Amino acid sequence: MASVPRKLWEHPNPEKTQMHELMQRLNKKYATGLKTFQDLYQFSVTKRSDFYTEVFEYTNLIYTGSYTRAVDESQPIDAIPRWFEGVHLNWAENLLWSRGPQDPTDYHSTVGKENTKIALTEIREGASKTRHVTWVTLRKLVALYASALHAGGVGRGDRVVVVGSNSVETLVLFAATTWLGAIFSSSSTDMGVQGILQRTVQVNPKYIFMDDAALYNGKRVDLRQKMTEVVAGMKSCDQFSGLVSIRRFYDALDISNIPGVQTLHSFLAKGDPFSPPPIVRIAFHEPFLICYSSGTTGIPKAIVHSVGGALLNYLKETRLHENTNSSTVTLQYTTTGWIMYLVCVGQLLVGARVVLYDGSPFQPDLQTFIKLIGDQKVTKLGTSPRWFYEVARAGISPRQITDLSNLQIVTSTGMVLPDQLFEWFYDKGFPRHVHLSNISGGSDIAGCFGIGNPLTPVYVGGTQGVSLGIKVVLYDSLLPPGPGKEVPDGTPGELVATASFPNVPIYLWGDKTPTGVPGPKFHSAYFARFEHVWAHGDFCVFHPVTKNLTFLGRADGVLNPSGVRFGSAEVYSVLERNFADKVADSICVGQRRPQDNDESVMLFLLMRPGHNFDRKLINEVKEAIKRELTKRHVPKYVFETPEIPTTVNLKKVELPVKQIVSGQIIKPSGTLLNPKSLDYYYQFAKVEDLVAPKEKL
Repeated sequence: MASVPRKLWEHPNPEKTQMHELMQRLNKKYATGLKTFQDLYQFSVTKRSDFYTEVFEYTNLIYTGSYTRAVDESQPIDAIPRWFEGVHLNWAENLLWSRGPQDPTDYHSTVGKENTKIALTEIREGASKTRHVTWVTLRKLVALYASALHAGGVGRGDRVVVVGSNSVETLVLFAATTWLGAIFSSSSTDMGVQGILQRTVQVNPKYIFMDDAALYNGKRVDLRQKMTEVVAGMKSCDQFSGLVSIRRFYDALDISNIPGVQTLHSFLAKGDPFSPPPIVRIAFHEPFLICYSSGTTGIPKAIVHSVGGALLNYLKETRLHENTNSSTVTLQYTTTGWIMYLVCVGQLLVGARVVLYDGSPFQPDLQTFIKLIGDQKVTKLGTSPRWFYEVARAGISPRQITDLSNLQIVTSTGMVLPDQLFEWFYDKGFPRHVHLSNISGGSDIAGCFGIGNPLTPVYVGGTQGVSLGIKVVLYDSLLPPGPGKEVPDGTPGELVATASFPNVPIYLWGDKTPTGVPGPKFHSAYFARFEHVWAHGDFCVFHPVTKNLTFLGRADGVLNPSGVRFGSAEVYSVLERNFADKVADSICVGQRRPQDNDESVMLFLLMRPGHNFDRKLINEVKEAIKRELTKRHVPKYVFETPEIPTTVNLKKVELPVKQIVSGQIIKPSGTLLNPKSLDYYYQFAKVEDLVAPKEKL
């Protein structure tokens, strides 16, 4: 019998949550006798059409049309079956207005989103003032921007790209674009020109909107040279009408010498604020948003999401799994180039107040951002293990330096959350009443596979379980492409989804059609690994007792020396527990060159200033890994590195390093924050030339 990890949290009143309320609706309508989360989950994946029909009705979306069933459950996931055929809706309309359960389906009101309430609070790193926007002002802004876009020739199906900060303007452009039935895409201002163009040229947008300046670690950065290079790189795009410069700070920068660029002020002057164009409701399955894969080894995939799939899944996650509502105040730390930006601004769907934060959470010091959480009376905080790690390492207890009595839930994503940070969160960091929800999903599905819920306890490690309505199983990761084989709970395997769900992307932009056949990039990316299932590429394990789903690393980066499979996260966890004072970061990859009969594990350590990398440290690291894991986990080689390659969202990227040390030459993606850092790793393809003779034994 597997041991049960330490229990850290339970909801004090689960029967008062929205998830429990939905469960009672299902019991009343279908006489299902559901009592636990696992009961509800099993119903949601065995009766998918019934489950999603109830979620659709429960969330009170504004729409026109009608449907006869949620989905044809007989179609496999790789056929990309359509959901809620006959339903038409609009992202901006549902964002800006609400509908009560007794209202007609096409009626929108301000109930829960009253005109006098604050919808947005924008806070910039280091700024002495905050910017508040009420719901009535937000609606007027979106209408004005939609009018100007319409006058500029933007219509249904056109693409609008924003390279901007997490600001009111970026959010308004998002909503205004979707108001017209057009498709929105965004990139962060810290992304390099090549990364921006790799994304943007693919989708051939009508306009690019770009901040004229940005803030990085307390410094203002002039973006006009980047603007010039982006415009020059768009010459192959026949739909491109020009770039619009957004004033980011008090004084706008002069852009008159940049060809093809106009100011936002002049662009908006073309619109009529008193006569906005009609809101365009599009079919449930039609596109409204393009996200991108990290593209760490090549051109990022342009992932196209449907308006209905994203809306329904988002409301399922935020209302049922996180229990948010119109009294929620949410602060999600994110850039606009990450899927968490959708999570950030999507809180407006439930009438929540959204705090838009632009800047570093570490500037001017660690305590400033923490105090902001208390000052704004935040109830839902979204962050990452990296932030927890830095706060814990500094010996800071957030609950001791600000009032966190309003805080109800903290979500953590972006990388694996180590066990010791779970315990730090409750023992030293945050109030014990706060729900720590470790989540994992991605841009591919604009949602989560692993997520929290209010009906089961939080235990040390992993995610609480699987998102409702998504049939997740783990397959043997060593099997060749073809039929998959499920592994039992307690055995690590590759995460797959075996049945369709609404937020499966509809296609990749520029791909061959139709999507539901072998051959296109879309099929190759997700469905070629195993027959008729979505292979997500994560290496995971289900706990036999708690049913927690723990993410161990990327499946393509699974370490497999002598046939023993494990994830890099297991090694990182040992380092963080024992060497955080000396080692700033690390990257662990497998090396298997064409001439190698077995895989060797390589561990690279980034040292903290003032601490030396030496033989003593190597021995201590290997001994700790052997002691806390097994001798099979011990890396064959341990080296120092001057830099860890990361994306602009600070996710470390293992696959390019694995490919390089295994003898491949790769072209760095423009989405890497530090692409030149990869150059260092090429020498390790001939590792035998770098180690002393005694180390080869």
